[in-house]
Amino acid sequence: MTNTPPRAETRPHSFTAHGVTIEDPYAWLKDPNYPEIEDADVLAYLAEENAYFEGVMAPHKPAVDTLYEEMKARIKEDDSSVPQKDGDWYYWTAYETGGQYRKWWRKPVSGGADELLLDEPALAEGHEYFRLGAFSVSNSGRYLAYAIDDDGGERFEVRVKDLATGEHLPEVIPGMLSEIVWAGDDSGFLYGLANDQWRTDNARFHRLHTPVTDDVVIFTEADEGYRVSVGETSSRKWIVLSTGDHVTTEIYLLPANDPLATPMLVSARKEGREYDVDEHDGTLFIHTNDVHPNFRLVTAPVETPGEWTELIGPSEHFYMTGVECYAKFFIVDGREDGLDQIEIHSYDGGRPKRIAFPEASYDAGLGDNPEYDMEVLRVGYESMVTPGTVYDYDVASGALTTLKVQEIPSGYDADGYRTERLKITARDGTLIPVSIVYPKDFPKDGSRPLFLYAYGAYGYAIPPGFSTGRLSLLDRGFAYAIAHIRGGDDLGQQWYLDGKLTKRTNTFDDFVDVARGLVADGWTSAGRIAIAGRSAGGELMGAVVNSDPDLWGAVIADVPFVDVLNTMLDADLPLTPGEWPEWGNPIEDKAAFDLIHSYSPYDNVRAQAYPPMFISGGLNDPRVTYWEPAKWAAKLRATKTDDNILLLKTNMGAGHGGKSGRFESLREAAEEHAFVLWQLGVPA
Repeated sequence: MTNTPPRAETRPHSFTAHGVTIEDPYAWLKDPNYPEIEDADVLAYLAEENAYFEGVMAPHKPAVDTLYEEMKARIKEDDSSVPQKDGDWYYWTAYETGGQYRKWWRKPVSGGADELLLDEPALAEGHEYFRLGAFSVSNSGRYLAYAIDDDGGERFEVRVKDLATGEHLPEVIPGMLSEIVWAGDDSGFLYGLANDQWRTDNARFHRLHTPVTDDVVIFTEADEGYRVSVGETSSRKWIVLSTGDHVTTEIYLLPANDPLATPMLVSARKEGREYDVDEHDGTLFIHTNDVHPNFRLVTAPVETPGEWTELIGPSEHFYMTGVECYAKFFIVDGREDGLDQIEIHSYDGGRPKRIAFPEASYDAGLGDNPEYDMEVLRVGYESMVTPGTVYDYDVASGALTTLKVQEIPSGYDADGYRTERLKITARDGTLIPVSIVYPKDFPKDGSRPLFLYAYGAYGYAIPPGFSTGRLSLLDRGFAYAIAHIRGGDDLGQQWYLDGKLTKRTNTFDDFVDVARGLVADGWTSAGRIAIAGRSAGGELMGAVVNSDPDLWGAVIADVPFVDVLNTMLDADLPLTPGEWPEWGNPIEDKAAFDLIHSYSPYDNVRAQAYPPMFISGGLNDPRVTYWEPAKWAAKLRATKTDDNILLLKTNMGAGHGGKSGRFESLREAAEEHAFVLWQLGVPA
């Protein structure tokens, strides 16, 4: 440990693109042998930063410990999921007291003993990191195929267990990056391998009890920006092969009972058109944005899948997010004015039924409903003040039956908190929704601290859900707000389109304008706002500390995507070609180059005062490579004019999600909360 801030050396490096020369003296922090990271100077610098992090945070260990014990006390240690029927079995997961990871169980519907399918704690033993990926029981219930990652690099290893004998089959498949879908007769399964660029450009079939080298490639994608995925229809009659990027989709179908058949194309790719497919009784149900950004539902006969007939037209107010078919009805998921809706539709037509939810702001959706012939649906619900609740919804009667409410062992009284959905006007006149939760005695006089979170990319909406960790801030007088900024699809697909490519800066402006609006309305004051974002949300953090540093009292930037220009110029990086539809291609497009250059956080660090910052990275992160936060921290240290704390913590044995295990991840959250309390002068 040390209390001396590291200073990364600068090494001359520059490149020229579109007539512009870029100096990048910290480019050496990218190990030239990546994904192998063995450069002694790189590892030494990261070690220095980690030692500094430990030294600075050492006096605050009591606060971290206090917060950690609070958070841990709110978790039911021996928690389990509600069992759900699938075929002849009930399936569920359970934690044991003190356990970091789950165990997977089942028991016969007809009665009998519980059967342990998979023991995650045993698999994780001896590993600094562990994550279970795909988990798929075969149709007969005889076999389990599952995938594990034990270093955070997201190259999963597939193993197959014979549940009748409890033994594993000899075949092991390394380098997998997909779901696992079984053939109808359990003869084998489909999956996809990651290539050298960490791109899943294939779907292949593994036949049980045969060498992996004999696996048959079913489909290969030539476009380096596309990714291939495997799935199945709700009826399990069809295997779905999907290829696409962030804006375009192409889908093929395979009979589940003949996975080696020639894939049947549903409709050829058209740039900018997305679609997904389910099936009922020989009819395809196709959810697509072909004529409107809020999507519509069309149908087509399986025999002529390209002949589309509109069943439900698009709406300006209802954003259709998905369609699922069941034997007696189909479900349309969506959002109206940003709030989740679940509609039950009859195949015979008629007015759909909506499941009614009680609060003005909430997060709701279908849960685990594995069987095709369902009459009672599993539904999940929560809000910023309501713990996670699992319901059964009787489709015929409309009755909701509560099966489980998230238990908080240390106690929780929802009456002590209030939640609202605000609308704050951005600089261009757009109304930005904000979900906020706060103690019921919260004074709106500008005196209290506020924690503001957002993401704002890839059309991902941040739901106004429940968080036990957040209570540690609320109970210390904070308000906690989620800014539903453009770039997510909170208010529909157009909301997403208005925050990407040439409109990317709307995302940053929205966040700043929400913060200023909260100050103007008395929720907090400038300098009393802690902000947080991860990954593309970390890019947001980097942009707003460059543009409006005085607003923020503390900044948490987890695995931040901050070296945007360099990453988008490097076509050899795993994700880059597939990211161009989101950010633009600065290699070929000078306008895209100029725009990204104008906001890329790393490229726009300047000599000014910056707020206190806590930056994290993961050495094995394939999504936001470790050198992005490292280069950013190094440049900030050398350039900023203040004495505020700047911390860089690199998880040397983890990836994009940080440390694994429910308690280790809690400790990381406690560290970040302790940093925020320290910087805002709030007692721990």
